[in-house]
Amino acid sequence: MTEPLLPGDPSAIGGHRLLGRLGAGGMGVVYLGRSAAGALAAVKVVLPELADEPDFRARFRREVEAARRVVSPWAAPVTGAGPDEPTPWLATEFVPGPSLGEEVRRSGPLPTHSVRALGRMLAAALRAVHAAGLVHRDVKPANVLLAVDGPRLIDFGIARSAGRTALTATGLVAGTPGFLSPEQAEARTGQLGPPSDVFSLGCLLAYASTGRAPFGEGAAEAMLYRTVHDEPDLAGIGGTGGADPDADALRALLTECLAKDPAARPAPEQIESRLAGADEPGGGWLPDHVVRDIADRSARMLALPGIEATLADRPTDPTDPANPTDPTAPTSTAVPAAGVASRRRFLLLGSGGALLAAGGGAALWAWSRGDDSPPDADRWALGVHADLSGPGKSDGRAHEQGVRLAVEQYNARRDKPFPLDLRTADDGGSERRARSAAQRLVQDRGVLAVVGPTSDACVDGAVGTYEEALLPMLLVKPGAFRLVGRRYRAPLHCRPLVYALGFGLAIQLTRQEKVSYPGLLQDRTTDPVAWEITQGVADAMRKEKTRFHPRVVPAGLDDLGPQVGEMLRAKVDSFVYAGHAEGAVSVARKLADAGFDGPRLGTEELADAAFLDGAGEAAEGWLLGTSYVDPERLPEAAEFVRAFRRRFDASPGRYAVEAYDAANLAIDRLVRAARDGRPPERARLAELLRAAEFRGVTKPLSFNRDNGRYEGELCYRHRVENSKLRFLGPVPGGDPAKGPANDDPTKAGR
Repeated sequence: MTEPLLPGDPSAIGGHRLLGRLGAGGMGVVYLGRSAAGALAAVKVVLPELADEPDFRARFRREVEAARRVVSPWAAPVTGAGPDEPTPWLATEFVPGPSLGEEVRRSGPLPTHSVRALGRMLAAALRAVHAAGLVHRDVKPANVLLAVDGPRLIDFGIARSAGRTALTATGLVAGTPGFLSPEQAEARTGQLGPPSDVFSLGCLLAYASTGRAPFGEGAAEAMLYRTVHDEPDLAGIGGTGGADPDADALRALLTECLAKDPAARPAPEQIESRLAGADEPGGGWLPDHVVRDIADRSARMLALPGIEATLADRPTDPTDPANPTDPTAPTSTAVPAAGVASRRRFLLLGSGGALLAAGGGAALWAWSRGDDSPPDADRWALGVHADLSGPGKSDGRAHEQGVRLAVEQYNARRDKPFPLDLRTADDGGSERRARSAAQRLVQDRGVLAVVGPTSDACVDGAVGTYEEALLPMLLVKPGAFRLVGRRYRAPLHCRPLVYALGFGLAIQLTRQEKVSYPGLLQDRTTDPVAWEITQGVADAMRKEKTRFHPRVVPAGLDDLGPQVGEMLRAKVDSFVYAGHAEGAVSVARKLADAGFDGPRLGTEELADAAFLDGAGEAAEGWLLGTSYVDPERLPEAAEFVRAFRRRFDASPGRYAVEAYDAANLAIDRLVRAARDGRPPERARLAELLRAAEFRGVTKPLSFNRDNGRYEGELCYRHRVENSKLRFLGPVPGGDPAKGPANDDPTKAGR
């Protein structure tokens, strides 16, 4: 997304008028600029303090030289540069589309035919890079921009000539963990050649296919270790026994690209040849929803104030406030709507002619979101988006019952400004179905806010739809922090992040259990949740200056006995398992067989019959950290429990009271902002929710206004006793707002 220029930003550089900010980093700022000829460009401007460093100027000059030598339709070309000017700058072709990383996070993995086409075109780009005598060294999703006519490989900031000594310190790992080759991970700079880029391309294509990096996430050291020693996680790609030959062929190719031995990897031209059957750009290499995302993003990014005033040869009209004849009169920063539309049409046509050439034709840039007029008052509603029929249906039904109770209690009030209905959408626990479930609730203009979805995977599938409509989504169970680091306005976390649960487990160990050398086992089967837990534990242990023994196991292992045995031989005095219920059964049995009686901790993923029944007596004594309470053991929830039992003739399920609190938070804001018997619009409600301070049954609810993160970060403990969970209350002193979790968790391990 483009952001406005700041007061200290230049208005022009290198003959480019600067229109907005595209991003900023440690090297400088990237602006959206327009040349005197009217062409748009991404203009990288170096920070002044770096411009004075001779070594940095040498690196920047090398980047310019490297980028200019690469000629490929799939690499963003250099359109201008000033490496020796007082403020060094570099301009490249502007691509009005998201990065691959942004799109996968927003819309989920790409289909096989898209990944094959992506791989073919990026292999061609790498062939051009290598033909120029260069190694890119940072092929990752953030460095691939998507356009309807094909991808663009960008950022040659750490590229270097093959065989040339890099201007970096000995042993320094340059690049992005998770998308590095083994030779990069071990800083074997003398072995960095074209095969290293092929390995990174394999990582990138695996990510595009599955939505996850093939060597997991977490601390940089852990990712580098797995890159060197572990096999890649390619689950979900091929392996169909011939049912999908394209996916099977893609998996086989990626397995070769990710070979540990550089000599065993295919060359880019071989990759091109093997993917030659992929869809050509003109035939629609991207799925329709991604094309719409690109078109919508393009329109938003290009509808900038001030562009209209620089259009060449515009007739002067003294009655037109956008064209003052008085040279001393201020230039208007407001662009007439018609001007934006006409300019948008020109810019989208001028960006490779791609958007109008793709399936939807001219309708793409003119696409409308429909009528935003409010519905009739008898249609106002809260929505519940949940798994009501799949593997998580018990939690989903608890969500629905908690919200239903809150809505019914509200409707029983005599002072209500308007009645509320309840609308539900069932995703069955499927990320694919989550998108269609979200669309149903979004299209119902009476729905003002949604509680759910009930899993992190379904949040990934739905968040883009809710964000586009600015329909607030209150998350009660999902707690992965991947939403927090983005500029989303719709999601609101009504629970502590998973990272905070890891912090709470560490506080329990160090301050309550008084341990001195805990073992920490991360099972990648449940990544990214497992690595977020691990990161929280590790950060807190470092803060507490406590040694710990970490281990990471690849996804899908049924028997974790060897890993547990190694940790026991290392003399750990306690044990934390970050993984799933089935894996915990293996861990618990191994610990019990070894007679280990130290503290054993897990997370709410283990609060399930699969662990309690599967581990049997071996589960006794385990302590589980959760984000939810047992309302029947919480004095403050006594009235809720009585009302719930009267209404549903049952005890409240897990997350029912948390969903009840979330619904009442939304109702409270709706009532406070109601005017003339009508509630606020969705977008306004999203703002009001982030600014709210609300006392729920379980805890106070307040949020970070920038990212929707829950500020309180309370974590709770449950102990396994007699094959059941006994609620013990909050972790004493376990508020990470006073410890390492107060740092930005989105930067953890990066």
